[in-house]
Amino acid sequence: MAEVRVQRRLAAILAADVVGYSRLMEQDEAGTLAALKGRRREIVSPLVNEHNGRIIKVMGDGVLVEFASAVDAVSCAVEMQKRFAEDNRSLPEERRIILRIGINLGDIIVENNDLYGDGVNIAARLEALAEPGGIYISAKVYEEVRGKYAARFEDIGEQVIKNIARPIRTYRLRPDGPIDSSSPARPPVSLPDKPSIAILPFQNMSGDAEQEYFADGMVEDITTALSRLRWLFVIARNSSFTYKGRAVDVKQVGRELGVRYVLEGSVRKSADRVRITGQLIDATTGAHLWADRFDGNLANIFDLQDQVATSVVGAIAPKLEQAEIERAKRKPTESLDAYDFFLRGMAAFHQFNKAANIEALAFFLRASELDPNFAPAYGMAARCYLQRIGFGWVADRQREAAEAEKLARRAADLGKDDAVALSAAGFVLVNVVGDLEYGDTLIDRALALNPNLAGGWHFSALAKAFLGQTEVAIERASRAMRLSPQDPQQFGMKIAMAWAHFFACRYEEASSAALAGKTEEAAKAMARLRELNPTLRVSNLKSFMPIYRAQDFERWTEGLRKAGLPG
Repeated sequence: MAEVRVQRRLAAILAADVVGYSRLMEQDEAGTLAALKGRRREIVSPLVNEHNGRIIKVMGDGVLVEFASAVDAVSCAVEMQKRFAEDNRSLPEERRIILRIGINLGDIIVENNDLYGDGVNIAARLEALAEPGGIYISAKVYEEVRGKYAARFEDIGEQVIKNIARPIRTYRLRPDGPIDSSSPARPPVSLPDKPSIAILPFQNMSGDAEQEYFADGMVEDITTALSRLRWLFVIARNSSFTYKGRAVDVKQVGRELGVRYVLEGSVRKSADRVRITGQLIDATTGAHLWADRFDGNLANIFDLQDQVATSVVGAIAPKLEQAEIERAKRKPTESLDAYDFFLRGMAAFHQFNKAANIEALAFFLRASELDPNFAPAYGMAARCYLQRIGFGWVADRQREAAEAEKLARRAADLGKDDAVALSAAGFVLVNVVGDLEYGDTLIDRALALNPNLAGGWHFSALAKAFLGQTEVAIERASRAMRLSPQDPQQFGMKIAMAWAHFFACRYEEASSAALAGKTEEAAKAMARLRELNPTLRVSNLKSFMPIYRAQDFERWTEGLRKAGLPG
């Protein structure tokens, strides 16, 4: 029997749907259907034809369109939003039909006149991220249309998208701006009330791509050292690293991250020699405040990092007490080999896919073997297990949960003055073990040691929400987002905030579909959840989420039952 070849082609995919469709249908089903059919007939179909596109599928409130040209796809999307907005002006706000649109350029699979593959899936996920009336495009689309279409494109960083292994760099399209330049525009963030700094990814000057992890590790360690200074506001690693591999304007970085100072640098590692260069810039003026070069043996790498951190601190605050500088110099291990494996583990961990997770876990465990007292290695290994459990990458959840707990408790025992170890241990104990009170205590202790730890504030927000401390949780989630305003993982911070609003019975703020009356949206979400976890039932929810207060658990159970979760 002849093998059937899969047909593939490169295409620009536009995915669009109606915001608040369930609400519109509930208010006036017949009127909504008639209005939507009219918009498709009078706006969508003519614009798609005009821009050489092809409607692949119409799904209730949504539409999927294929274009041979990314420019045509973007032009069509802009015109579509413009025409919908014009038609909405004569309607009361509650009856307006508002679209959100996502566009991706990628390889697609063609089968029976339908399209499949990541090229399609990413477009649909970008559409779901877009704000009402908005258009989100992938970096591939941006590269095709930049300079060719009169619009402003705002780089909103890498977005972690469900069921897509790698983060997707995403741009928000603003039709009212000039032709885009290579510098993305984002709204400015106000400066905090104390000195503030972002440490940008250092350039790897080694000529060896394999050494990229080492350069990134230098930045992480210098960031950690500066973060321990309570008087200094330090932007988190995840936001700073959204600028990796890009030529950026320091003033723009200052506006986008809300900081006064920016540290740039490079690392060159050759055999047993290391050279670190750095320059500190006032982002408000562009003035160079300090620049230096540090050379030494690999065996003295921690000393070199200390010199960089101390020089930066000295340039920002010459009168800083020496005790604070010494405190910032504390290192979690003296083993260079363990440290190297830890850096490799961190580089893999931040890729957020199954293969990289397996690699990261092996690196962290190897680091802990080389230095059995290396607390952060145990904490990050425990977080690898948590990541595996959370994404459904495990075959034996009970065994891996037990391993995560063992590693987390080891990290907590060893890392009594290490914020990374304590926050990781606390987060795992809250989410895997359900030990809410002890986990929350560990995270609080981490934040007392390092008030600039964005991940710690995120973890704390989730723990406080599960404990029923809703207003504290909201404040801590907000603080995490301010410390890392461009974080690809910011969705987790928003989830923590949503839990807090839910437990405070503010269902619209929490976007709790079932209890807010959005039954159709809730049913769709539940169907997808059951695909990911077919064993989930109302009867086994206790093991699924660590909710402390009985009334909160009952409220959550009620919502899931209404959404269609079986008993």
